[in-house]
Amino acid sequence: MPRKPCPHFDVRIIKRSNRQSAVASAAYQSGERLFSEYDQKQKYYSHKSEIVHTEIMLPPHAPPEYADRNTLWNAAEAAEKQWNAQLARRIILAIPREIPPERQADLIRDYCREFFVSKGMIADFAVHDKGDGNPHAHILFTMRAMDESGKWLPKSRKVYDLDGNGERIRLPSGHWKSHKEDTVDWNDQKYCGIWRQGWEDTANRYLEELESPVRLNLKSCAEQSIDQIPTVHMGAAASHMEKKGVKTGIGNLNRDIQAANRLMRSIRQTVRSLKGWLSDLKEKKAALMEALTQTREPTLPELLSRYMDLRRAERSDWTAKGQLRGAVSDFNKVMAAIDFLQEQGISTVESLDKRLDEISQTAQAIRKEMKKSERRINAIDTMLSHIDRYEAAKPVHAEYAAIRWKGKKEKFAAAHRDELDAYNAAVRYFKANPKDGEYSRKDLTAERKTLSDSQPEQTEKLEAVQADLNVLRDVRYWINQVLPPEQYRQPPEADGRKSLQSEVKGRAERIKRQQADRSQPPRPQKKQDREL
Repeated sequence: MPRKPCPHFDVRIIKRSNRQSAVASAAYQSGERLFSEYDQKQKYYSHKSEIVHTEIMLPPHAPPEYADRNTLWNAAEAAEKQWNAQLARRIILAIPREIPPERQADLIRDYCREFFVSKGMIADFAVHDKGDGNPHAHILFTMRAMDESGKWLPKSRKVYDLDGNGERIRLPSGHWKSHKEDTVDWNDQKYCGIWRQGWEDTANRYLEELESPVRLNLKSCAEQSIDQIPTVHMGAAASHMEKKGVKTGIGNLNRDIQAANRLMRSIRQTVRSLKGWLSDLKEKKAALMEALTQTREPTLPELLSRYMDLRRAERSDWTAKGQLRGAVSDFNKVMAAIDFLQEQGISTVESLDKRLDEISQTAQAIRKEMKKSERRINAIDTMLSHIDRYEAAKPVHAEYAAIRWKGKKEKFAAAHRDELDAYNAAVRYFKANPKDGEYSRKDLTAERKTLSDSQPEQTEKLEAVQADLNVLRDVRYWINQVLPPEQYRQPPEADGRKSLQSEVKGRAERIKRQQADRSQPPRPQKKQDREL
């Protein structure tokens, strides 16, 4: 499975000491015109034309007004009083081009929700795409935590050092010895690796859902044991000059490295081709020798007849009555299977395996469609629940918004906290899951009914397919007992999957079982027939 080594994933801190601004960063990535209250300047980048999606994600306890980008980042900067304060955290990451544009925002949204918003951070992200095959995302995160009322909390707290007796330590200056501790662990260096791994897992989950063979890998070439020379980071100045057509020393070095990597890949590909060619020759030789030694492939009725003979030999030490009962049971089951194979036009092992694969894929497709319908029904139920909450709490929120006195407003909010929280949660859900038109309870209910009504039909279809699959699986298991080891094949699982490991394991277990049966002395007492 092809993997993309080391795609871009950059984590930076927006610092006031570097004359950086969270408002300016938000304006740059969103393309909006924002006003910074800190320096009383307007931030706007008119040349940003590649922005395809912007969104702000709030945790449940964040004030709804922070959904406005200008309000959010001015509030975040106002909470920082130091000249060297850390204002925000920024991540710039490359989006796999295999993910279609309409799913890129969903990918970033799921990533932010799982690793940042769920921890209490506010995420402001934007998807950029110039159409040059390099889609990427800019994500800004708040640095401070919030309490339940939406108030910014301090980044650190003062902790006094204690001696062995649990008493404070007084310094020569007369002050107590102390140190600072972070109130949150977001600044821990370990989280950079966690976020990188989280992005890799989230992106690969989407790639798997889209059935793309490509997988993301954020490990370095050395960590992946990839024999490839890494390129040198160019920097903003060199990159800008290269885009203008001015060649730089770092650019020339990277071009030489890329040419060397291409040459090494070509050599490795040639070696792999030669190995594959030799392997094909061996396989063709083996197939030719098999064709020479076996002029005709036995039919399925012949193989099933051999299986009945094998079963008869296994019951040689049984009583006459037990042998008769076992033979009749085997005969009825095998004849029913033969009738089914004749109806399906299956006469050879090859046609049996082909039909097994086809019907397994059909069953898998039906199950996939049923799971898709179930997921959509769950999503509709969630939408209807939020609609109900929104409509029920809307009058309370309107009454709350109409109050102008701060004290009265806070008292009203405390008395109707559940209704207001339900309203805000519904509003955030509608913002996070935008729809072309309004959410219609009638349309959603009709869609849910259609999906629910189709489930019995899908279940009936799956049961019919599964019945045929069970018969074919039984036939394949029976003929495995009389086929040579090289023709042994493990019947497909219920979901249609096959693995080489399971085939080898099944063959080994069959041989071990036959050896054990031959080594055991015959039982004098009556034995019951085993089911097929």
